[in-house]
Amino acid sequence: MRLRARQVWSTTFLMAVFIGVWAGTRSYGQASRLASTPPMGWNDWYQYGCTVSDAIVRANVDVLVSSGMRDAGYKYVNIDDCWQGKRDAQGFIHPNSRFPDMKALADYIHSKGLKFGLYSSPGPKTCAGYEGSYQYERRDAETYAKWGVDFLKYDWCSASRVYAPDQMQAAYRKMHEALESTGRPILFSLCQYGLEGVWRWGASVGGNMWRTTPDIGGNYDRVSLFGFMQNGLETYTGPGHWNDPDILQIGLGRLNHDEELTQMSLWCLLAAPLLAGNNLTKMSNDTLKILTNPEVIAVDQDPEGIEGHRVWQEGPLEVWVKPLSDRSMVVGLFNRSESPLPITVRFKAIRMKDNVRVRDLWARKDLGDFHGHYTAKVPRHGVVLLKLE
Repeated sequence: MRLRARQVWSTTFLMAVFIGVWAGTRSYGQASRLASTPPMGWNDWYQYGCTVSDAIVRANVDVLVSSGMRDAGYKYVNIDDCWQGKRDAQGFIHPNSRFPDMKALADYIHSKGLKFGLYSSPGPKTCAGYEGSYQYERRDAETYAKWGVDFLKYDWCSASRVYAPDQMQAAYRKMHEALESTGRPILFSLCQYGLEGVWRWGASVGGNMWRTTPDIGGNYDRVSLFGFMQNGLETYTGPGHWNDPDILQIGLGRLNHDEELTQMSLWCLLAAPLLAGNNLTKMSNDTLKILTNPEVIAVDQDPEGIEGHRVWQEGPLEVWVKPLSDRSMVVGLFNRSESPLPITVRFKAIRMKDNVRVRDLWARKDLGDFHGHYTAKVPRHGVVLLKLE
């Protein structure tokens, strides 16, 4: 139904019908209330790995607030792997020495108007070899609720030692049910690298977001591969449940300026979760501007939650579109080649009228009214992100 509607979304009547049907059939109760728009926040892994500590998290929390990122929408502060210590005689998990009081840290995060996230695995060990949740799902869920956890990233890792592939759904459902039993709303993030076609069943086991890719950490080639391969998954996403192509690499020093604009633009067109992964305490003004551009973030956070898709490709040149709830259209012109090249969007090809008002979202500038088409010269590995009305 959704794909057919997209073929004619330029007409007001059919668009209204599509939105009404989609909203009525894609409601997932508490899940949609927890993640009505793609979750936004910060994750420590790509910057700190197993050196993360209470002090590091607090320092980044302070900048998340003072920099304006919290007010721009970045709410979740997510501690990834390596926080776990040992279990006590009753089987309850305790943090290691780098986190002397997890409840106090959670209280600090909450006092700043933010939400607190943790990490575990359905297997006996996490990716880094710390304690997983295998056979301790209920106890861990109780502990998370007591500490004030708002987000759980659940990483498959060693689960393959104890579960067969066809048991993956049951393993994730088991933790979802444990979290539900606590009575505390905890956003559930499935991290299993796109295995077993997770986009087809993630919502049915309680997932609010699910990784559609392996770990992204790396250069533009991985960012480009993981982002553009999302085309075709748009029917599986919406309020309460989101495809997740992994953490933003912006500010980590692995991408140049144009490549960072490409990732931010594409992730927002994809209605993907926006989790910053950089050291906020040493963030440049350029990085901050990319992460907090309000017009670009609004594309990601549009309440209809429609994921964009590719409408045109010529070798390394691509045009992507995403309809917004105000009936405007966002268009991304992407150049994946090694030299600057012009890219044209033809308005009739995306089911728009001939006369269109064009705004550049990165420049935050109205470009004027155009007839029939708009052409821009796009940098190598770069993007031009437009709003058409």
